[in-house]
Amino acid sequence: MDKQLMSGTSAVGEAAIQAGCRYYFGYPITPQNELPEYMARRLSEVPGGVFIQAESELSAINMVLGASVAGARAMTSSSSPGISLKQEGISFLAAQELPGVIVNVVRGGPGLGNIAPAQSDYFQSTRGGGHGDYRTIVLAPSSVQEMADMTTLAFDLADNYRTPVIVLADGMLGQMMEPVRISSKKRKKNLAKDYVLSGAKGRPARLVRSLILDPKAEEDHNWKLFRKYQRIEQKEVRYENFLLEDAEMAVLAYGTAARIARGAIKRLRKEGLKVGMIRPITLWPFPAGIIQEAAKYLHDFFVFEMSTGQMVEDVKLSLEGRGRIHFHGRPGGVISTPAELSRIISRHYYQSKRKRGR
Repeated sequence: MDKQLMSGTSAVGEAAIQAGCRYYFGYPITPQNELPEYMARRLSEVPGGVFIQAESELSAINMVLGASVAGARAMTSSSSPGISLKQEGISFLAAQELPGVIVNVVRGGPGLGNIAPAQSDYFQSTRGGGHGDYRTIVLAPSSVQEMADMTTLAFDLADNYRTPVIVLADGMLGQMMEPVRISSKKRKKNLAKDYVLSGAKGRPARLVRSLILDPKAEEDHNWKLFRKYQRIEQKEVRYENFLLEDAEMAVLAYGTAARIARGAIKRLRKEGLKVGMIRPITLWPFPAGIIQEAAKYLHDFFVFEMSTGQMVEDVKLSLEGRGRIHFHGRPGGVISTPAELSRIISRHYYQSKRKRGR
């Protein structure tokens, strides 16, 4: 398929359909309403396509669970407060080991907040968000092309690991338009789903549940999930390096913030400042390994987020006491410019250089 100009939300929708998603369940909330609008139109054109505007976010996530347990590829989407309402259902998906894709186009918060782009749902996404011992894979695109690519990847990861996967974007990525190529190549046949409830005629009955009243059985189930999350941490870490080879300071940013940081770093390089970037693509599993490797020759790490600094916690955990962490954040939907960010990074860069020179 040739490149075409698409918004981030439309790219997600088309990529989902090409990945085999035939069931979308959602409820309106800005700034992601263009995605259900796109799915309502496109799924009506696809054989077997089903679009349902549910009566609530709670209904939508449980419809995803129902379609998933029947063997279908299903997704939902929302924005921050709507994702909060879906957390119980996401916990149920994790407990029952059912695949599902959840797209969060983040807005300013907490509470109802506003409809401006933000990154304030990091903790919610990377810490499970709901109740119980579980994690969700979290993918953080930074372009419209990645919005499409990571939607495709999300469905594959969800099926491979039988787990919910979150695509974490924001209002800017959802609304912006860029040229994008969406793969329409024939997909490999889906993995055999031996858990699907399709009627027990000719085979033993199956049971999919999350209610396990015996404490020892619940403990065994929790450790089973834990071992799965360990495999994900070993195999599914994704990140990108930018001008890191000779850097004296590494910027850590994801999503839209990484786009801004890249522009700031280009400015700083023209001024002779050796600044590079580590961009986490999977927010969970977090790319702690590359940060630990960088800490062998770097002393300064600058975290930039469109929040009050939620990813800082993971950077601290990764560094294990090594290196200095600097932070700049713009919460509530305020967007930094590359020029503004470059000035702030420059100040921290020279302050650190003076300290190292003592």
